[in-house]
Amino acid sequence: MHDDEDQLALAAFRSGDRHAFIGLVERYQRPVYNAAFWVLRRPDDAADVAQTVFLRVIERLDDYDPQYRFFSWIYRIAVNEALDVLRRNGREEPLDDDIDIPDIPGGDPESVLARAQDAERLRRCLLRLPTPDRIVLTLRHFSDLSYDEIGQVLELDEKTVKSRIFEARKRLRALVAPQMVHAS
Repeated sequence: MHDDEDQLALAAFRSGDRHAFIGLVERYQRPVYNAAFWVLRRPDDAADVAQTVFLRVIERLDDYDPQYRFFSWIYRIAVNEALDVLRRNGREEPLDDDIDIPDIPGGDPESVLARAQDAERLRRCLLRLPTPDRIVLTLRHFSDLSYDEIGQVLELDEKTVKSRIFEARKRLRALVAPQMVHAS
């Protein structure tokens, strides 16, 4: 990804260049928000977590080990912060049905509609999964992290990550399959 750029920006920030950190925020703001959203399922909470994450990064910058990817480290902070919000709330929040689905460009109107409906069904099913399942699937399929990187984010060994993803996919398929039959 941006490993070298991240390391240069971090070095510049540590040397007093405050603008270098802005580049990191711009690069990772969306992925951090997305990671928080898929845990919390609430846009406002995810936005709050994203802001908190960057404050934590500044506070804990001395804890960052440059032998690991900055991306993995910041994702771990995002996931942990989101899980902390869930714990503080004392329970998972109800599903928010008012979440916007992005437009799906291209193709004839019927295929665009079919893809949008499939995306909506998948999103609803994903949101019904337990938090740990949503986290591993999001990191793997939406953030395109490798098994090793997911292991770094979640502090798990690669074999455990693979197993969790396998089981989460199985649970997601079980939720999606009945909806696809009814959609036909």
